[in-house]
Amino acid sequence: MSMTLDELPAVSECSVSGCSYNDHSHCHAAAVTIAGVVGDAECATFIPLGTRGGLDKVVSHVGACQRSECVHNESLECTAASVRVGPGAESADCLTYETA
Repeated sequence: MSMTLDELPAVSECSVSGCSYNDHSHCHAAAVTIAGVVGDAECATFIPLGTRGGLDKVVSHVGACQRSECVHNESLECTAASVRVGPGAESADCLTYETA
């Protein structure tokens, strides 16, 4: 499977206000990684700093998904149309995550 950046699922929303990459519910990281454990798809890109991170004009995408049991995961790539990130068990979770 070969994909371009435009084909990767966009992060359509991030409601984790304590993340350095979040600006008005929009993720400004070039790409996020979804990690965690079974039942908790954690946004591994979350950084709890007061310093603003990311790029001013960017549509963030899911660069990698380590949750192989998710229905949207194919060969560790996310196939969802878009994902939502929000508060979770730790600090930030993929709210689009769904076990197969």
